[in-house]
Amino acid sequence: MSAIARWCFRHRFTVVTLWVATLVAVAVPYLMLGSGYNNAFDLPGMESTKAQSLLRAHTPAQAGDSDQIVIHTRHGSVRDPAVRRKVAPMLTEVAALPSVASVQSMYGAAGAGRISPDGATAYATVTFDAQGDQVPVADTDRVIRTAQSVAGPDMRVELGGVAVTDATGTSTPSTEYIGILAAGVILFVAFGSLLGMIVPLLVAIAGVGTGMITVGLLSRVTTIGTIAPTVAALIGLGVGIDYALFIVTRYRGALREGSAPQDAAVRALNTSGRAVLFAGGTVITALLGMLVLGITPLTGIGIAAAGTVLFTVLASVTLLPALLGVFGGRLITRRQRRRLAAGGPQAHPAGDGFWGRWADFVAHRKAALSVVALLVIAVLSLPTLSLRLGAADAGNDPAGTTTRQAYDLLADGFGPGSNGPLVLVTPLHGPADAAALGGLAATIRHTPGVASVRTAPITAATTLGVIDVVPTGAPQDQATSDLLGHLRHDVIPAAEKNTDLDVHVGGATATSDDFAHVLTGKLPLFLTIVLAFGCLLLMIAFRSVVIPLTAAVMNLLASAASFGVVVAVFQWGAGSELLGAGKAGPVESILPVIMLAILFGLSMDYQVFLVSRMHEDWLHTKDNHHAVRAGQAGTGRMITAAALIMVCVFMAFVFGGQRTIAEFGVGLATAVAIDAFVLRTVLVPALMHLFGRANWWLPAWLDRILPRLSIEGAPAQAPAPIVEATPAADRPRPLPLPRPLPAAREHRKNAHAQPRPKSLTTAYAWWFFLGLFGAHHFYLGRHRLGLLHLCTAGICGLGWLADPFLLPRQVRAANDRLPAGRPRRPDPRIPTPAG
Repeated sequence: MSAIARWCFRHRFTVVTLWVATLVAVAVPYLMLGSGYNNAFDLPGMESTKAQSLLRAHTPAQAGDSDQIVIHTRHGSVRDPAVRRKVAPMLTEVAALPSVASVQSMYGAAGAGRISPDGATAYATVTFDAQGDQVPVADTDRVIRTAQSVAGPDMRVELGGVAVTDATGTSTPSTEYIGILAAGVILFVAFGSLLGMIVPLLVAIAGVGTGMITVGLLSRVTTIGTIAPTVAALIGLGVGIDYALFIVTRYRGALREGSAPQDAAVRALNTSGRAVLFAGGTVITALLGMLVLGITPLTGIGIAAAGTVLFTVLASVTLLPALLGVFGGRLITRRQRRRLAAGGPQAHPAGDGFWGRWADFVAHRKAALSVVALLVIAVLSLPTLSLRLGAADAGNDPAGTTTRQAYDLLADGFGPGSNGPLVLVTPLHGPADAAALGGLAATIRHTPGVASVRTAPITAATTLGVIDVVPTGAPQDQATSDLLGHLRHDVIPAAEKNTDLDVHVGGATATSDDFAHVLTGKLPLFLTIVLAFGCLLLMIAFRSVVIPLTAAVMNLLASAASFGVVVAVFQWGAGSELLGAGKAGPVESILPVIMLAILFGLSMDYQVFLVSRMHEDWLHTKDNHHAVRAGQAGTGRMITAAALIMVCVFMAFVFGGQRTIAEFGVGLATAVAIDAFVLRTVLVPALMHLFGRANWWLPAWLDRILPRLSIEGAPAQAPAPIVEATPAADRPRPLPLPRPLPAAREHRKNAHAQPRPKSLTTAYAWWFFLGLFGAHHFYLGRHRLGLLHLCTAGICGLGWLADPFLLPRQVRAANDRLPAGRPRRPDPRIPTPAG
């Protein structure tokens, strides 16, 4: 890290220019091509997937997204001639619009069930020729405008469905600027310097901006959902500002101790920079761990968030030292600079101030504070026991949207279950199957929890039987999920006996229920992988068994407490309406997996920054009490400031009006607050005081086989003062330094001119960035610049793909060609002879 920091500091304007060029290189194709986000996903082998496949195979025109046009009259009935003269021609016009496969009207014999018992509400079903996220927004807009053209003072027209939701823009508005503004205020208060506030924000915005644009380009070649960029921005801003904060804090401390700006930057990158690389790597690994689940929506979110965090880490270790070189010593306040010039460097022991006194308080009352902290977490975690997973629907949309209005009108006129009917699908092979299907429909009609049953007309040519089942409960109700399970496990198997029926239950409600079951089944595997990986990394870094196990337990406690708050707010409804997230309902199915991945990374950040300081002091003193106290006192201010920034960033996303993002915001903000203000400042130090020297125990056999990894780098030497400690008035005139001898100057020149050994890590970094830079040229060549560009870029791309296997050999060959007198970097894989 020292070499990277020194090079970026000296070539600061080159580094800034390279970042600007990189941003332009990804922004230009993004502006030309746009993004390709889509919410398509598949659950292989699930009942709902089989039902959808049967519909698509037998009736392709009816396998697209089905939306509703809801008509409600304030006076009279929808059957009135005046209403019918307006609605019927409108439906005919909608049926002729692009992307519309068919329209099933509420008028006529087949549409009697689409008119409410009081006659005030009716709906027509609009079936598109594709799934909702694949229908062009312009075509859906034409349907909405055509339908609402007949609305008037006495008649309301509202529309609902997936395609309508996508077209009406119920997605989250941009609220990131609120979090950035709040983070700026906290940084200004913490640093007392305008530049100290601006630099971390610039680094985070540069990293997140480049990452988001790159993710947008990736969405054109892989499936990434529309929620992924928002989640990526949420995580990227939080960790990006925090990583820059950690490094700038070390840099400012080194400046106050008298180091020159370049030496301070090198020292900050060689200590906090290493910790940032380690913490960022764990966050990226945890997010990419979602790929092992093999579920498309989670894969897209993992790729988007991991890519954004990667760019924030790269910005922290390259762009940040360059900006430190641009601004130099101005990152400390004027008062601090005057004090440094007048009185010289002054030590700032970690034991002074509030955090030193708090560390002493925790050390003296460790047992009592441990009990109190565990009780707080237990109380917050209690609602987690009633966690129920599901999916948000139009009932959770903002109250003023047409999708929410249509949902409420259907629920009032036909019952809450009309917003999520179950669709039973089975192939028909003859009259016997048709008769058996009729018997099944009769049985379901008398099943508790069923409001109505409608069977599609069956003729001699019919090859697919379809039954629509409307539950008495809303799609998100537990009763609806229980009814689905009862139909699949009891009612349908009994009807299939001694027949050729093969009935599958589909529909949006069944799909969301299947999705929740798939995620619940894979959650233990994911949790085991994430915790095992975290324990292994911490064991390697801190040469301890107790510290990794303590960190794993802390992650579980923070997750349980955050899930409890999410359940209380969104599932129990304690404030969800105030947050603009709609009424109470189940927690989004994807929330536990994504939150566990994110919280693992964020908790690892704080654990690394806290324990690395303790570990550094332990190596010097072998005094556990002193090491724990010094680590807590030295990092308390930094960790709490970073946590406040993250809480502000996460909460800024809560008020965007989208339920899923609000759940992420509340859950992550709660988890970070608990982690920073309960776990890292109370429970972890208290437990480490109780464990004593056992914190640093590692079996000898395990110590021998584990690789060595230094997070904080080598201990920094005491910096040489850059000013005299004598007051300016009494300071004698310094004697001129002797000019270097020509031989010494020639020796330094020759040493500088000798080639430096090549690093395999740097070679891989060059390989990676050159691949990113050339990837979009390959895409543009295929579509814009013709066959010649395509062939050239393709040949280069093949060479780039082969390079990772050749780089180690090439690096060794380059180093072997160095002059004999040039020192070479030792290979850690080759044992060094003793002595």
